[in-house]
Amino acid sequence: MRNEVAVRLRPALPEDRFRIRRWLADPGIAASWGNAASAEAEISLALASETALCRIVDRDRTPIGYAHALEIGLWSEERPCDLPAGTWHIGYFLALGDFCHVRMGAAVLALLSAEVFATTLALACSSVVSVKSETAARAYERAGFRWRRIWNDRLLGPSWLMLRERPA
Repeated sequence: MRNEVAVRLRPALPEDRFRIRRWLADPGIAASWGNAASAEAEISLALASETALCRIVDRDRTPIGYAHALEIGLWSEERPCDLPAGTWHIGYFLALGDFCHVRMGAAVLALLSAEVFATTLALACSSVVSVKSETAARAYERAGFRWRRIWNDRLLGPSWLMLRERPA
């Protein structure tokens, strides 16, 4: 039996904005989400959307990160054209350094993608992961995401476009 990591997702609240902003100042988070201003703009867009799922990651009732899922139509026209209609984009970060990052990240991704599939008509969940972040790529793989192709992200540079299709 696998040793699973116990994390919980709760809705992000307005009072979480300052905590999120503080987390975004961490250089490790910036490496996977781009600069703090761009990341904060993306998170603000998600928080303002009525349909996005914005979550705080808790472990033992302590906030340790942020995750969100939003319909790919909220992306600009720069989005990958080969993603199926009805795809939801998922992103997360953990403010923990390297401690258990793959297992915890996989747990967060599994919970959030399960929520997307349970509450929407999404056909797939996708993400863009910098080729420099093998740890994050492994977390996505462990959560059922597969590499689709290389995508040149305007903030992260060369990145893996990863996809998890709706379970049958």
